[in-house]
Amino acid sequence: MSEVEVVLEGVSKRFTTRPGETAPAALQAIDLTVTRGELMVVVGPSGCGKSTTLRIVAGLEEPDGGTVTIAGRSMDGVPPQDRDVAMVFQGYALYPQMTAREILEFPLKMRGVERAARTRAVDEAAALLRIERLLDRRPGEMSGGERQRVAMGRAIVRKPRVFLFDEPLSNLDASLRGDIRLEIGQLVRRLGATALYVTHDHVEAMTLADRIAVMRAGKLLQVATPREIYERPATSFVGAFLGTPRMNLIPARLDGREVVAGPFRLPARGEKIPAQLEVGVRPEHVTIGELGEPGEILAVEPLGPETHVVVRVGDVELRAQSHGFDTHRRGDAVHVAIDPDRAMVFDAEGDGARVA
Repeated sequence: MSEVEVVLEGVSKRFTTRPGETAPAALQAIDLTVTRGELMVVVGPSGCGKSTTLRIVAGLEEPDGGTVTIAGRSMDGVPPQDRDVAMVFQGYALYPQMTAREILEFPLKMRGVERAARTRAVDEAAALLRIERLLDRRPGEMSGGERQRVAMGRAIVRKPRVFLFDEPLSNLDASLRGDIRLEIGQLVRRLGATALYVTHDHVEAMTLADRIAVMRAGKLLQVATPREIYERPATSFVGAFLGTPRMNLIPARLDGREVVAGPFRLPARGEKIPAQLEVGVRPEHVTIGELGEPGEILAVEPLGPETHVVVRVGDVELRAQSHGFDTHRRGDAVHVAIDPDRAMVFDAEGDGARVA
């Protein structure tokens, strides 16, 4: 059994806006366990509480309730510098007057590490990140990607128990984000490190994580592997948030032993099915061809290896995904079918929970 490294149990947080005014809860009884060597990605929309969760683990915020433990030790009252964690921020947080070598040395210098050991640690981190040529440069002489590598190097030299990444790629352009994302995943696993990684980007979550924790409005909705999150989302929000193109959600209702979603009818599975439902269908499970319900192509987005198609069927608009370049054009009359074995049914009256 894997060794437990970080545990959040019943962690709650509420920020006070004005004296006497009750603010909405930023975190609501969060329970989360991260094992040794695991890369856990916490994902959700802006304001869902994911960065607050990370800051509480780092000791930059105190919870109103609940406990945080790292390596079996309670973090109650433990200051950030004594938690054996290292944080990589979205905004780099590099001293502009220092060279990269001085920035990497700084946390070791503050700990009283002797010069020879500091030099050795910096050289090892620089080699690992391939930034040896940057060691004599200041942040103003570096690109965004180079600055982020230096920020990661500053965390690595400390050799912490836990790495905390707070949206580290948000300031980079799209092509560079892909490169640095790959480097972070390889680096964390090469070091055998434990990491909590916060992002609002579902692509980062799906490609980086050993497990994903999905948050919304201060609540933890599901913790699972990327595949389980994608194939068996706990709620309609989780299903729609993870995946590109996003999951189609169709208002539906129960009619006898069938679920009626627009023009589509699916067999109702399970005993207790709510009357008001949503049917979720991934775009790759929508088929445009000669069989199915009549529809019209609204848009075609060729991307090279795949094509995204928007099609109207009755009053419903669906996104479909096909391999390669699709030959359909806007305005084409087509027939559309959905895979009944891959469609998911969610409760539209409650919290959006998936119906078994």
